[in-house]
Amino acid sequence: MTERKPPGVPFESWVDKQIRDAQGRGEFDRLPGAGEPLPAELESAYDELWWVKRKMAREGLAVLPPALALRKEAEDALAAAYAAPSERVVRKIITDVNVKIRDMMFKPPPGPPLGKKPYDVEEVVREWHRRRAAAARDLPGAHG
Repeated sequence: MTERKPPGVPFESWVDKQIRDAQGRGEFDRLPGAGEPLPAELESAYDELWWVKRKMAREGLAVLPPALALRKEAEDALAAAYAAPSERVVRKIITDVNVKIRDMMFKPPPGPPLGKKPYDVEEVVREWHRRRAAAARDLPGAHG
């Protein structure tokens, strides 16, 4: 649609003609989203940060308050510790996350409380050994 509106032709009539001509040429066929409902965000109130939120969702990013982010990190660290290849790695993972937990306990950021205390490293190591022993017993061909 590069032609200019001729003088004396009402703008609405000219636009309607351009649309009809494009439809006739099939330029609206097979467009992305054709035949699908409009996105739900079009029905909600205007949000200045819509593009930021859409980009974050597309990239799989999330922004949590610091305490909630640390809670998630602590849960992930515990899972990583249980899956660690050695006791030394278990101790390092738990010690590192405990430093962050203690820091936040003594200097809480604004927002929801952390609601988590440091892990007992020795208890995590005992659980790690227990899980490894159980996994070894469950292996095919293991004698128990």
